Amino acid sequence: SEPGKGSAFHFTARFSLQQKDGWPAAPVKGGGCVPQTPTTIVGKRVTVLLVEDNVVNQKLASRLLEKAGHTAVVAETGRRAVEILESQTFDLILMDVQMPDMDGFEATAEIRRREEASGGHIPIIAMTAHAMVGDQERCREAGMDLYVSKPIRTEELFAAMEQALAVSVDSAIC
Repeated sequence: SEPGKGSAFHFTARFSLQQKDGWPAAPVKGGGCVPQTPTTIVGKRVTVLLVEDNVVNQKLASRLLEKAGHTAVVAETGRRAVEILESQTFDLILMDVQMPDMDGFEATAEIRRREEASGGHIPIIAMTAHAMVGDQERCREAGMDLYVSKPIRTEELFAAMEQALAVSVDSAIC
C-alpha cells in the first residue's frame, strides 16, 4: 500500500427481522414493522399499475415484476393512470412522482378523490429520485402509502409491496 491511496470494498449482508408471532416482518421507513402474513404477495400474483414516464424505468420495473410472477400495466403519465383506473382494477400502484402532463402528486390526489366516492383504497407506492429530507412526508401527505427511492432496488421494492398489501389487507402495524 501507499500513503494517500486507498481501497474500496463492497459487501452485501442479509438480515431478517422476526415478529413476535413467528411471521417475518418487513421494515417500515421511519420505524416499526408490518406483519408479513399469508395474506400478502408471497405466492400470489399481483396486478400492478406502473405509472412511469421514463422508458428505461418502465422496462426495468416491468421486468422485475414479471420475473416475480406479477402483471404490470404501464401508464406513461398520471393522467393516463387515472384513465386506466376507470376500466381496470389493480392490487397496487407504483407511482413516479415527477412526470409531464399530470405528476404523481396530482394523480394520487385524483385517485384518492375518486376513492372517497367509491369507498375503496388501492395502495400507492411513490417511486422517486427525490430523496431529500421532507420528500417522504410530502408523498404521504399527497395520499401515497409508501415511498421507495430511485434507482429501484429490487429488495426494497418488493418489501414495500409486501408492506403495502399487508396493511391494505390486515390494517395492522406493530
